[in-house]
Amino acid sequence: MAFRQCIQEESRGGVTMRVHRYVEKKMVARGLPTGVEGQLHYIAEPTEVHQLEIELNNGSVLIQPGALQYSYGSLSIDVVQHEANKGFFARAAAAAATGESAHATRYSGTGTIWCEPVRRHFILATMDGPQDALLLDDKAFYACAAEISLSTHMHASIQGLFSGNGLAQPKITGAGVFAVESPVPVYEIDEVAVKHGQEVVVDGDFMLMYSASLDVNIGPLVSGLRSALRSGEGFVYKLRGQGSVWVTPSARIA
Repeated sequence: MAFRQCIQEESRGGVTMRVHRYVEKKMVARGLPTGVEGQLHYIAEPTEVHQLEIELNNGSVLIQPGALQYSYGSLSIDVVQHEANKGFFARAAAAAATGESAHATRYSGTGTIWCEPVRRHFILATMDGPQDALLLDDKAFYACAAEISLSTHMHASIQGLFSGNGLAQPKITGAGVFAVESPVPVYEIDEVAVKHGQEVVVDGDFMLMYSASLDVNIGPLVSGLRSALRSGEGFVYKLRGQGSVWVTPSARIA
């Protein structure tokens, strides 16, 4: 049996991405509350390790800096700047706000790139143009076809600083295949459709990504300082319009 198994694949325009799961025997211990104060019940469970493979056939891809493990084939490699039209300090401020690097490593040609194994999950998907633009959770971006651009979206309200995602969020726009990191596997992600006349409210800690076309208001769940404190929710995303929201309900379950 191979030491890793392909569990997801997406391909578009000369770029194929595959997510592999390691078949490993390593176990980790996890403590579960017993109901008695100070006592835990320990269980052993397998660890989750995933690795992204990118195959290029006269294609080009952008990858987060430092993600490479090894590559082979006829590939040219260079470093590109996100939002190159901005100045150095503007890019640095945006990178600090979103947790994303202001640069990416671009691989072009024909060959294969293996990224470093991680203990998080990868979500692969494709977009067909500007109408599919997405806003991502901080640090969620991992790789994309070079035809997709990564920029920084600034929320209009400073209340966004307390939402769980921050005042600025990464935005991807274009056409092609892309990969984002997720705290949970794809089958634990809930896609919520936002319809005209309706409102979707999400705690920012559980937001993975959402359609950039949505109107977003970040603030307290209810009006009034006393009521906001009593709600126990703090600041939330309130989304209106038409689009989709991807939520990770199990992200904080131990």
